[in-house]
Amino acid sequence: MKAIAIRKYGGPEVVEYTDLPDPKVGPDSVLVRVKAAGINPVDWKVREGYLDGLMDVHFPLIMGWDLAGVVMAVGGAVTEFSPGDEVIGYVRKDAVEHGTYAELVSAPVRTLALKPAALDWAQAGGLPLAGLAAHQCLGGAMRLKAGESVLIHGAAGGVGCLAVQLAVARGARVIGTAGERNHAFLRSLGAEPVAYGDGLVDRVRELAQGGVDAALDLVGGGEPLEVSAQLVADPSRLVSIADYGVVARGGRYVFVRPDAAGLAELAALADEGRLRVPVASTFPLSQAASAQALNAEGRTRGKIVLLVD
Repeated sequence: MKAIAIRKYGGPEVVEYTDLPDPKVGPDSVLVRVKAAGINPVDWKVREGYLDGLMDVHFPLIMGWDLAGVVMAVGGAVTEFSPGDEVIGYVRKDAVEHGTYAELVSAPVRTLALKPAALDWAQAGGLPLAGLAAHQCLGGAMRLKAGESVLIHGAAGGVGCLAVQLAVARGARVIGTAGERNHAFLRSLGAEPVAYGDGLVDRVRELAQGGVDAALDLVGGGEPLEVSAQLVADPSRLVSIADYGVVARGGRYVFVRPDAAGLAELAALADEGRLRVPVASTFPLSQAASAQALNAEGRTRGKIVLLVD
């Protein structure tokens, strides 16, 4: 099969479009023919070795954790899926080696859900990791409820645009930081946009005089937590996927986990028309290095997705 792999850590120059053996299918896994694979910041961070101290890594390493595709075969113990089923998956395994930037992926059933019919392949491929990150931040970590207010830093990005919609679906008021060019986009999702940078605390207080009930940092770098700490009364409701320093402030750090039930909830919201996945751009599988480079710039509205022919 064709796949995108690396044989050592490094920049875009180590990325190979290559032939590798088809994956084996374990008893509790299914073989998926990939139609689309989402690009996420963690992908290029894996490529450069930033996760080497956290996870076992084996080379050659096929990158990627997101997929949308069609089940081709099922393991002997699988009852959840059948050949022909269209699925989405956040296929993060215990070791980093057999990722989703490939024509074929062996995916444990615990990482999969049925694809929402309302989304095309590119949209579906961009949903799993980012959608689950937003879902797990707002739900289990933040405990966001209807009638509350939340400040989302980086609200127009891949996770941010989904977090805005999920918070709105929960009945929350959303204030989101973004550059001026993305303010109309955020309004279309149901958020009240504010420009980031100096004076952010004052701009948020102009909208929410008493501050906000919770805050989600999707940016990192320290400043979002500094701002949020001045606006949120209960530090346990500060949540970040980008800055582990949130823990020292009494908040929660989230590293998204595979969750089949959570994926099914996201799919249901998409089919109800309450969650859409904005796709900024698509690339063929062979151009994964260019797609990662664009993602690393950090200025993309929505998701970047690889299409696998």
